[in-house]
Amino acid sequence: MVDQTSTALIDPALANASDGPVLLAAQLRLHRPRRTARHQHVRGQLLGAHQGVLRIEVGDLQWLLPAGHVAWIPPLLPHALVGAEGFDGWSLYFCAEACLDLPAQPRIFQPNALLQAATTRALHWPHQALDAAQARLAGVIADEIIASTPLPLALPQPRDRRLRRIAAVLARSPDDLRSVEAWAATCGLSSRSLARRWQAETHMTLSQWRQRLRVLLALPRLLSGEPVISVALSMGYDTPSAFITVFKREMGMTPARYAKGDGGD
Repeated sequence: MVDQTSTALIDPALANASDGPVLLAAQLRLHRPRRTARHQHVRGQLLGAHQGVLRIEVGDLQWLLPAGHVAWIPPLLPHALVGAEGFDGWSLYFCAEACLDLPAQPRIFQPNALLQAATTRALHWPHQALDAAQARLAGVIADEIIASTPLPLALPQPRDRRLRRIAAVLARSPDDLRSVEAWAATCGLSSRSLARRWQAETHMTLSQWRQRLRVLLALPRLLSGEPVISVALSMGYDTPSAFITVFKREMGMTPARYAKGDGGD
């Protein structure tokens, strides 16, 4: 196991080790914000977050990995990682051969109790050939990745620089309630042109995109124990019930159930 401290969000030596054990592990703790350049590696990466939030950029998508969740990144998939100060997490790197039956697309999901226990054990293995019991446990981890249910934690990013400015403002101020017409006036577009461009570049309406953003930003706060009502009001909702309706539509469960970790069965 490698203990990284504010130096990198990946260990290139582990991520690109074509030989060695089926599974290699690394702990990660950041004392200051950190961003990687876009990169890829020959091993598949299972990323976990104990504390804080990690942003994963894949193509025009931004994935949010909040505490209590794990992300699967297949081998040779170009991506960038952005970690906030105080992020505490870990990585398991699967050799290329072990990834043949694992998902070919990235995903983020809530681990069940079995996967949590198995990864905790694997993080303490030395970097040497696995014994028979370790190999069986590595197989259990792989099976749980395959059986996992992906959560809708990806947010498509617009490419047009004017639209990207809107996206950046909303990410900083999710309670900003300006209409399409008001946003269009700020960037010199008609409301129809803005709506059409946003739909074409994100495959979502601006309203749908903003609702997804609010849900993503709410996740770490809910997991930290913040009351649903305060999260809802800070996101610009008039009532908690309106937020609960949107959250349940996006996540398939209520905010209260999510906060209890009941979605990882």
